[in-house]
Amino acid sequence: MDGEQELFYPHVAAFVEDKLIYLYSRRLGQQFVWCPEWFRHAEALSRLDAIWRAWENLRLDPATGISVWWRDHADPQMSALLDPDGPFAACRGHHSEYPIAPLPVEQPPAGLFFDQRRPNLRGI
Repeated sequence: MDGEQELFYPHVAAFVEDKLIYLYSRRLGQQFVWCPEWFRHAEALSRLDAIWRAWENLRLDPATGISVWWRDHADPQMSALLDPDGPFAACRGHHSEYPIAPLPVEQPPAGLFFDQRRPNLRGI
């Protein structure tokens, strides 16, 4: 692993089960909502993966790494996840397949955006 840091946890699920659930002990109910099957919610999976990856990087900073992790990563993401209107809103202690429609969108006008992977082809 030349130049790469070794991961402490092999994947996000191990991080959630071994660390995060103990760091975020909350009284669940009206103010905080959690789903035991968090991995079934795309938004939750993405947010928790981001929290884990940030932790893996910042844990190595002996000065302010964990403080930065709490302030910039864990607290904002977990506030969104545990919010009563967040991705677990229909779960209330157990997973629910209650479908929540994605945000509505309209097709943007042609030519408004260009392929960011090929910036030299702007406007073509």
